[in-house]
Amino acid sequence: MAKYLVTGGAGFFGGILKNKLLADGAEVVSIDLVPDTTKHPSLTSIHADIRDEESMRAIFAAHRLNAVFHIAAMLAHGKMSRDLLWTCNVDGTRVLAGCARQAGVKKLVFTSSNCLWASNMGRPVREDDPPAPAELYGESKLEGERLLHQFEDGLDVVILRCPTIIDSGRLGLLAILFEFIRENKTVWVVGSGANRYQFIYAGDLAQACLQSLDYAGSGTFNVGSDNVPSLRQCYEAVIEEAGSRSRVRSLPKAPTLAAMRLAHVLKISPLGPYHYRMIAEDFTFDTSRIRQAMGWKPTVTNSEMLALAYRYYAQNRENIMARENVSAHSKAAEMGILRLLKWIS
Repeated sequence: MAKYLVTGGAGFFGGILKNKLLADGAEVVSIDLVPDTTKHPSLTSIHADIRDEESMRAIFAAHRLNAVFHIAAMLAHGKMSRDLLWTCNVDGTRVLAGCARQAGVKKLVFTSSNCLWASNMGRPVREDDPPAPAELYGESKLEGERLLHQFEDGLDVVILRCPTIIDSGRLGLLAILFEFIRENKTVWVVGSGANRYQFIYAGDLAQACLQSLDYAGSGTFNVGSDNVPSLRQCYEAVIEEAGSRSRVRSLPKAPTLAAMRLAHVLKISPLGPYHYRMIAEDFTFDTSRIRQAMGWKPTVTNSEMLALAYRYYAQNRENIMARENVSAHSKAAEMGILRLLKWIS
């Protein structure tokens, strides 16, 4: 029976991947800083910090692992300190890769991010395009990639660059959008809302992770949805799914972006530099490389993903609002100044 280590196994996507591996008959060792409530006879849940090299060495010594899925990451949400984000995402990655290589693990799959870029290139982004992150989270993911390349002489590393991961249960900033829709408020877009921003369905990303196990050697691959509609079309699809009376309306681009920058400086908004740079821009990945190398392809569209996520939110809202000590994507983000926008909507 194959045995895999999943970092961030109590989080949103880490939990989905963990459960997929268990359903397929594998044994899973899950590591996280937050409690993992999943119970399964083939699951070992460990509360640990991937920056703690002694603990990591002990875990690798106790379990004969076929591969590592490195999903854990600190996000630039809420009151997260810059030092904690950087050390978890960078130093933790270094410790994990070093322990994996020393233990003789053959494969490490790392989920990276589209936050490596923060501008519209006018075409889908390829794997060989030079990254240019605009904030600490993207910089930490880029440094994580660079570190992992240093271990490729004894460890096959597959890097999967992901846009926003969505499925039933995805919350975070999405919960703010869903609250507007649930309460029949105006849903605002910046500019016309005609920009196309790609997502990835969690189940499709999990499949890419599994197919990476059979990829020979190391490589970097983009993943993302097909046939990306405009943000306005995505929001309208969720409004229809919800049976809401919300309408999508436009805010003028230049003054809105200026206001978003100011709100970030004043620390009264959940939206950071990446968000105000990309909220009115196109961003899609070219996914032809992973299709050719692994035969992978996406199965769920942006609109379908958002509808799944909204349905979960509507059915579980009371529980969601009471959640504590869970990952950032598994609870609603704080609304900050956006509550005023909701009030006038």
